[in-house]
Amino acid sequence: MPTPTDHRLAALTERLPARIRTGYWTRVVPVLALLAVLTHIPSFTRQVWSPDEGFLATQARMLSDGGVLYDTVVDRKPPLLPWLYEACFTLFGSTSLWPLRTLAIVAHLTTAILLASIARGRWGNRAGAATGALYLLVSIGLSPEDTQAATFEVFMLPAMVAAFRYAERRRWLAAGIAVALCSLTKQTGGAVLLPVLWMLLQDARRRGVRWLPPLFKIGFGFVLPIALVAVILTKPKGFLFWVVTGSGDYASLGGAWLQMTGRALGNSAILLGAGLGFLVPLGHRLWLRYRGRPLPAAGVERGSSTDLWIWLLSSVVAVSVGFHFFGHYYLQLMPPLVLLGVGAVCTSAIRWKPVLVYSTAAATVFWVLAMAWPGERLDRTTEVATAVAAQTTPKDTVLVWGMHPELYWLADRKPATRYLTAGFLTNYSGGKDGSPNVGEQYSVTDAWQTFDKELDKGLPEVVVDDSGRAPYQPDLVPRIEALLDTHYEMVGVFTDTVVYRLKH
Repeated sequence: MPTPTDHRLAALTERLPARIRTGYWTRVVPVLALLAVLTHIPSFTRQVWSPDEGFLATQARMLSDGGVLYDTVVDRKPPLLPWLYEACFTLFGSTSLWPLRTLAIVAHLTTAILLASIARGRWGNRAGAATGALYLLVSIGLSPEDTQAATFEVFMLPAMVAAFRYAERRRWLAAGIAVALCSLTKQTGGAVLLPVLWMLLQDARRRGVRWLPPLFKIGFGFVLPIALVAVILTKPKGFLFWVVTGSGDYASLGGAWLQMTGRALGNSAILLGAGLGFLVPLGHRLWLRYRGRPLPAAGVERGSSTDLWIWLLSSVVAVSVGFHFFGHYYLQLMPPLVLLGVGAVCTSAIRWKPVLVYSTAAATVFWVLAMAWPGERLDRTTEVATAVAAQTTPKDTVLVWGMHPELYWLADRKPATRYLTAGFLTNYSGGKDGSPNVGEQYSVTDAWQTFDKELDKGLPEVVVDDSGRAPYQPDLVPRIEALLDTHYEMVGVFTDTVVYRLKH
């Protein structure tokens, strides 16, 4: 016999939204959460995966010590992720990145759930679950240094997918806010605005309504968060310079075209291999359309996929900005690619089993690769950091002349300058080794004058020359060469890294 408690539970259940009463998400979300954890377990096996993590960790420490973003602490990225690092360091300490790695898993899970929601609305329940799972499997389908690190693209993706989802539902204000949050995590995330505007225009034409009011909502939602951030920052002009106007040389066309093309093709090939399970059906469907042959339908396609193609195209443009083609940039391509692949499977005579089996096998390969990823570079950096810590006290400052700011964080020593890499002072950027525009004369505006003023307050106790054979090595940069010759003596050599200590 039903008890009073049973009746109360039944009444409460009836009040729940239909999407929860059906139990779909209560079954899917735990599975996706488990998959998100499993695929990103390797992220916890290393202290630092990439220089970007090292930069963010060092920057967060400087902010915690009273630094001012875009003034005494600078970067070419928006502020949301540095602030998140700072908040985690405040709550959990600054000696480990495990809180950020945990939040990165949450970001991947959120992205997977939003993608599942989009696919479910277009192709049904099975497609939704498959989309979430396929995204998590392919999310590790690049070099482990690009997929296991808690960096900008990972935290950008939830807002990017949310913007698309809100636009689908004609929630234009929320879509604009999501685009802003995406852009405030990394500038290229703003590319999702293109499919959002496309969906707005198509919706207005289809429904015969005016497009100006919803466009105003998108614009207001986009501008409001950015304006609030500018108000919060004590140096809004610095925010504008570092995030928008000051990266022209960094994102220029100059460089080794063969090297850049090779990296672009290489990372594209790796991503293709990781996603072959759902990209082959997509390619086959495109080929049939190109040849004018009838498509083997196995389901009903709900609406056009043009918005997904525009999303993918805008993401390709975003990945290409600056012509660096780093692997972690390609994370931005994954959401629209997965949705397009799932759509091809759902609307063709293709079984799900081979798609999921291949994707699982590919993810397993990348997972094993991440667990076995060589750590020579990190070992050497840790060795240098240990030597730097032994040569200094916590009150001393250090200058790392190179592109690996994680040395500051691993040594737990304060940077002598706001410029955490030599790139700010020479215009050198990783991945453009053949660029002719490297040297003192190509630095960020007034960077050397600021650098000199910082060193006038007190020379760093230790200088680490981590330039190796790069085109900014000290004998190619007169100011650094003169600084070392005049004030420092060599105290250690670690492969191609040289440690200098101040003469007393």
